[in-house]
Amino acid sequence: LTLRSPETILIGMMLAIITTVTVIGNMLVVIAVCVVKKLRQPSNYLLVSLAVADLSVAIMVMPFVIVTDLTGGKWLFGEVFCNIFIGMDVMCCTASIMTLCVISVDRYLGITRPLTYPARQNGQLMAKMIFGVWLVSASITLPPFCGWAKNVNTAGVCLISQDFSYTIYSTAVAFYIPMIVMLFMYYKIFKAARKTEECAALSRLLSRERQNISIFKREQKAATTLGVIVGVFGICWLPFFILSTARPFICGVKCSCMPIWLERTLLWFGYANSLMNPFIYAFFNRDLRSTYRDLLRCRYRNINRRLSAVGVHEALKV
Repeated sequence: LTLRSPETILIGMMLAIITTVTVIGNMLVVIAVCVVKKLRQPSNYLLVSLAVADLSVAIMVMPFVIVTDLTGGKWLFGEVFCNIFIGMDVMCCTASIMTLCVISVDRYLGITRPLTYPARQNGQLMAKMIFGVWLVSASITLPPFCGWAKNVNTAGVCLISQDFSYTIYSTAVAFYIPMIVMLFMYYKIFKAARKTEECAALSRLLSRERQNISIFKREQKAATTLGVIVGVFGICWLPFFILSTARPFICGVKCSCMPIWLERTLLWFGYANSLMNPFIYAFFNRDLRSTYRDLLRCRYRNINRRLSAVGVHEALKV
């Protein structure tokens, strides 16, 4: 393909649209939580961290990948920036994945211990959890800068290290372990939901139980939302990480022995996960969906006024 061919232009436009929508969607999440009083709670800090990670992927990674893809996979930005680019790519994508993992644990504890789990009300504790997520992400990013498993950045190629031990370490910490934790947490959430529904059927006459059931229903809805997010995440990233894990063992010392179109397609399929998260939130959360609409229409005065009224109404009902 040449830079001026119709196929290249079409691909470039599609990738640019994906990047633009990813930026807008995740910016809406960050702005909504920051400006809406009802959403400005410690329990939503993890969602902001996830949105920031996805936004970072769209701003600091996707544009360079687009240029590389449109030039047939040739790296045009020099050897020095290659290492910086790979570091940004690995850290931001890992932070997104690790945040989803922590969200699954947080949601499980919120459902099973709705009255005693302290992190929901403790902003400092939630901030420490977020710091831990980014610290773990950095632990995967730094080894190539410290002499272990140097990245491939010669002959117009910019590729993450193909060292066997580093590949096993990075893919396990960045994907496989978090994925196992997420699946286990949502299995436990499913069991807790079934058990709580059975108990609720026998305890509806007690006002205290009704309050607990109300809390559970709110948590269950949030758990459903995040369950869909984790499911979409697995579908998007699993093919890419299977390929990344297998490539060093199949290709050996070669940069790659697999079709370039397959690698780039699976990579963009993974990046598309950063696009989907904000819209999954909006689909399940009416308040967030309405806030998106007001922000896009520049109706800033309506946001807090409407949500404050909803909060008062809900308080009166309780």
